[in-house]
This record gives sequence, C-alpha cells and structure tokens, in this order.
Amino acid sequence: MPEIADAKVLIRPLRPADERDWRRLWAGYLAFYRQALSAETTEATWRALIEEGRAEMLGRVAELEGRVVGMLNAVIHPNTWSAAPVCYLEDLYVDAERRGLGIGRALIEALAQEGRRAGWRRIYWRTADDNFTAQFLYDAVARRSRWVTYELDLAGPGAGERSTSGS
Repeated sequence: MPEIADAKVLIRPLRPADERDWRRLWAGYLAFYRQALSAETTEATWRALIEEGRAEMLGRVAELEGRVVGMLNAVIHPNTWSAAPVCYLEDLYVDAERRGLGIGRALIEALAQEGRRAGWRRIYWRTADDNFTAQFLYDAVARRSRWVTYELDLAGPGAGERSTSGS
C-alpha cells in the first residue's frame, strides 16, 4: 500500500466553503456507481448536510496537503433494537488518485470515534457486491453482516433517483 509521506489526513465536518469540492467528489462517486441523480436531489442532499442544527445528517471530508480528497455522508437515526441511535454511512468516496493511502479508513475511523463519543449503538453501511477494493477495507475495519438488503423503489422508473446506493 502506498504511504502518505510526511502528510497527515485531516478529517473534519463539511462546511459551506467545501461545496465545490463536495460536488466534485459527489459527481465522482455517482459516476463510479453509474448512477444519475437530479440536480434537485443533489442540491437537497448538499443543503441537508450543511444545515445548522440538522443533527440527523452529517457530512465529513478528508483533507490531504490542504486539498479535499475524500468525503462521507451519513444519516443518524433511531432504531427498534436499541435505545441508542445508529448511523448509516450512506456514501463514502475518495479521489481515485488518492486511493490506497488510508484515507477511506481514516474517514471510517473518525466517524467511529464520533459515534463512540455521541453514544451511537453502531455504524452500518453497504457496498456493491463487485466493489472488491472497498470490501477489502471494510472487512479489515468491521464485520460483514449476515443480513441481505432488499429495496422497494417507491419513486418508480425514470424518477431521477438512484435505485442502488453503494458506500
């Protein structure tokens, strides 16, 4: 694995000034999974992630050498199996040229630290069954669930929303 020579990855909350970088990473993420979203959905997602006081959605970015090179979007929600909330890590993406440097791991570890401090029960996520690079990382930092995911698309075909999500 390539090393980050004399550089530290900084994981921090998403801020309004990150909009251009977030949109660049978001577009790369959607392209990676061959998904298209409406401009309205992208805008609503961006607004929800940076809205003050909206604790149920959070965005984090990874900076390396002063440049935003990775991002994650997550949803905090209640659940029926615990009094503590859980976190769905919905989107995780690192610039293609910066993969293999530990940035994805750093994003997950920072989210886990945040969750421990906040008292979340767990963090969960999913990825495409053919995204073996991501699975290699995920197998190293978490346990693979025995649960199978099902989706019932209520928007219908052609609604401009993604039919699958890959973290």
